[in-house]
Amino acid sequence: MIVVTGAAGFIGSCLISELNRQGHGDIVLADDFSRPDKMKNLAGKTYADMLHRDDLFNWLDKHHHQVSIIFHFGARTDTAEQRKAVFDRLNLNYSRKIWDACASYRIPLIYASSAATYGEGEHGYSDDHAQLEQLKPLNAYGNSKHAFDCWVLDQPDQPPFWAGLKFFNVFGPNEYHKHRMASAIFHLFRQISENGEVRLFRSHLPGIPDGEQRRDFIYIMDVLDVCLFLMNERPEPGIYNLGTGHASSYRELAEVSFRALDKPPIIRFIDTPETIRDNYQYFTEANMEKLRSTGYDKAFYSLGEGVNDYFKTYLEKNLYF
Repeated sequence: MIVVTGAAGFIGSCLISELNRQGHGDIVLADDFSRPDKMKNLAGKTYADMLHRDDLFNWLDKHHHQVSIIFHFGARTDTAEQRKAVFDRLNLNYSRKIWDACASYRIPLIYASSAATYGEGEHGYSDDHAQLEQLKPLNAYGNSKHAFDCWVLDQPDQPPFWAGLKFFNVFGPNEYHKHRMASAIFHLFRQISENGEVRLFRSHLPGIPDGEQRRDFIYIMDVLDVCLFLMNERPEPGIYNLGTGHASSYRELAEVSFRALDKPPIIRFIDTPETIRDNYQYFTEANMEKLRSTGYDKAFYSLGEGVNDYFKTYLEKNLYF
């Protein structure tokens, strides 16, 4: 039996679809399940049970011997949220309870960390544990993920296998409900489809031209493939980056998006909102050496391949995965 927290969310619901495609139907879903728009992510999926996230631990007390692995992808992900108490409750303390349950009941664990832990990237983007303490996230969300990563490495009691995945800029189907927090690719599709142009944030740093802010964009299908690889192969436990290892500019992303929709590129620049301007990451690029050293050798989707598949297979048809 496989447990997925954050089951109604973007990555969690896609993982359930992929597990179904691989023949796994004995899945327990944990989330709060309070939003009808997120429930659309679960339509047509096969699973054994559905639990409110607060009921998961009592359920584990009774059924832990049946659980083969937990994917802990439930979290508060709003980077504009500044209330530390919110992140302490949902991202830090809840994750600690998940870890403790997995360590006590000997259940393998794969959990979601974030590239937001790297802050401005002044110390690089290596997932070497020795460099973890020096990282300085830029917002409360990144701090909550970083605090849990650091806490994990101090724990003498560990699950039999565990992996923390530092997701970079993930995009793909089932993010309709995320609104403002959906991927840049989702927003570009909507802007081009509705207005025939895209709006990108203007650069507010000297030496970086408008549109040359760069991020490591990774398609959800690659994320799912890595998750199943780790579940099945169980290499050395640890924190792993999960990006492509290649940063692309927002201008390049916009041009790729226009090509996918067969429209001429029209790009307009707007000021980065002041609420996020001081905490805005201008560059991210995952160092993927650690994951590659485990034997994972599959090529990642290129930016163009991922955008084209996302647009043609899902967004143009308003379909879910």
